[in-house]
Amino acid sequence: MSTIEKALDRLKEDAGKIQRGKPNARNASGNDAGSGSFISLPWQQMAKQGMLTPDAGRSEIAEELRAIKRPLLKQAFMNDSFDTKRSNLIMVTSSVPGEGKSFTSINLAISIAMELDRTALLVDADVARPSIARYLGFKAKAGLVDYLLDDNIALSDVLIKTDLPKLSILPAGKQHHYSTELLASEGMNVLLDELAARYHDRVIIFDSPPVLATSESQVLATQMGQVVMVVEAVKTSQSALKEALSKISSANITGLVLNKSRVKKGGSHYEYGYYGNSGE
Repeated sequence: MSTIEKALDRLKEDAGKIQRGKPNARNASGNDAGSGSFISLPWQQMAKQGMLTPDAGRSEIAEELRAIKRPLLKQAFMNDSFDTKRSNLIMVTSSVPGEGKSFTSINLAISIAMELDRTALLVDADVARPSIARYLGFKAKAGLVDYLLDDNIALSDVLIKTDLPKLSILPAGKQHHYSTELLASEGMNVLLDELAARYHDRVIIFDSPPVLATSESQVLATQMGQVVMVVEAVKTSQSALKEALSKISSANITGLVLNKSRVKKGGSHYEYGYYGNSGE
């Protein structure tokens, strides 16, 4: 049985629950993030959208994210392998738009930032259709693309600190018609090496474009230590998933997340499962 077939089989299992929200249509918090700035996240609105917040405690979403992040953290810091294999660089993607990859990326980054001995950097690498700023209610003046285009821009100039002390954000930046080439450039390679090795406790979450929508995700996947594929229950076809997985087959596909699966247990809710790839 192939790795793809085994991954598809794992989708048939249930392993958790989470709600999926939608991005803010407007800049609700009024944050206007400039160079090297600080923002306060709109926690109340995020909670209404079903997102993880620092006061979530042992809520359903908090518990499920704990289960999801454990294998990722174990892989990221196994034998300090992050310095050579970039195992602490985790790409979150999907086959097609609308499956919940950005929502997953944000929640995973927040959950990791709530660890006692880890920090998280959330990178909006969906440079064609960025959504992290929309979800979190701020406007970014510069970001990843600007950094790659301009040698005079320092990384600290485009990083945004948040009121969750161990969470920082690198926005997508301005759109560019050579975005694929930028992500495949030597400048990007140098940046990824720096991100992977600069801080011993940092995990970097990349919100990537959908695999079948653009070519950027295929380029990015080859540079990551771990790849997580978000799959929407009922909507995502097996053929689409197989095609997406085949396009990033050279990447380290660590797991699949099943999103928006309705089950009955005191009511309807979404099922969100983590499925690790054992490498068999």
